[in-house]
Amino acid sequence: MARPDSGTGAPAGAGKTLSEAEQRQLAELQQVDRKVRQHEQMHVATGGELVISGPTYSYTKGPDGRSYATSGEVGIDTSKARTPEETVTKARRIRATALAPPDPSPQDRQVAAMAAQMEMQAMQEVARQRLEAGKTATGSRGAEAETMATRQSFRVREALQAYAGVEWNGEVGGGRRMSFYA
Repeated sequence: MARPDSGTGAPAGAGKTLSEAEQRQLAELQQVDRKVRQHEQMHVATGGELVISGPTYSYTKGPDGRSYATSGEVGIDTSKARTPEETVTKARRIRATALAPPDPSPQDRQVAAMAAQMEMQAMQEVARQRLEAGKTATGSRGAEAETMATRQSFRVREALQAYAGVEWNGEVGGGRRMSFYA
């Protein structure tokens, strides 16, 4: 399948003189195209092996007959890792990927919030595992560890809500794909 003209080469309507309004529209489309492509490439560059598809773009035809990218997306793997510790690391990478561009979109922010929730859940699991190990080893130190885990969970939840401006309820991961939109 032929790829739409990405704004390079001879215009489809070569020889046609554009009006002042069309020239402004064309300049705006060219600027949007550059920003969208840079935005999506930043996700790809940061995401590395997390990227499972993309970038893919949606195009708008300009007054010169060329197609310009006006939105895009990159699919990333948001499933949990094998262990809670690995999930904490992966969630941080997902969040960094989502927030890589200097102008994250609402979808980017949503993915970052989902990753923060994933990280929090994994940290709670790590704390629970340590608590179980502590109860077995020391008995009374288990209550101390449980209190610390509860405090940590509360602090992470507060930070997530402040960061994302939303309350996140629900599970994360499970092999779902999240897409970033410019």
